Amino acid sequence: MAKVVAINVSKKKGQVKDSVEKAVFIENYGIEGDAHAGDWHRQVSLLATESADKIRAQGLTEIRDGIFAENITTEGIQLYDLKVGTRLKIGETIHEVTQIGKECHDRCNIYHTVGDCVMPREGIFTKIIKGGTVVPGDSIEIIEEK
Repeated sequence: MAKVVAINVSKKKGQVKDSVEKAVFIENYGIEGDAHAGDWHRQVSLLATESADKIRAQGLTEIRDGIFAENITTEGIQLYDLKVGTRLKIGETIHEVTQIGKECHDRCNIYHTVGDCVMPREGIFTKIIKGGTVVPGDSIEIIEEK
């Protein structure tokens, strides 16, 4: 069963995010208080703990949730295999996948801190279709596949 491992936010873009106990997701905006929130297609970023484990396996054992600037750390779902347009029910919220991976123009702060960044290869981005609260442990369900 797929689930939320952690919810992470930051005040500035391109920085490591800090884990929070819960977050309020606002329709067509993103997470209240997060730097990536706004009226655009990358309102929320998700990365699987299994993806971060690939970096840990390279000897970087200090990897923690939020270090790749992901808003939601997941477990049990291969995010990068989802298609754009897929809808996910996460806790009370509904997300629509808008982008798989991203182009990394310059080596970001995360790359320099960690030595690699898995987000451009295996992270995904969503927009909020239905807002609500999400807490670690909430289930993640694919409700509409594209």
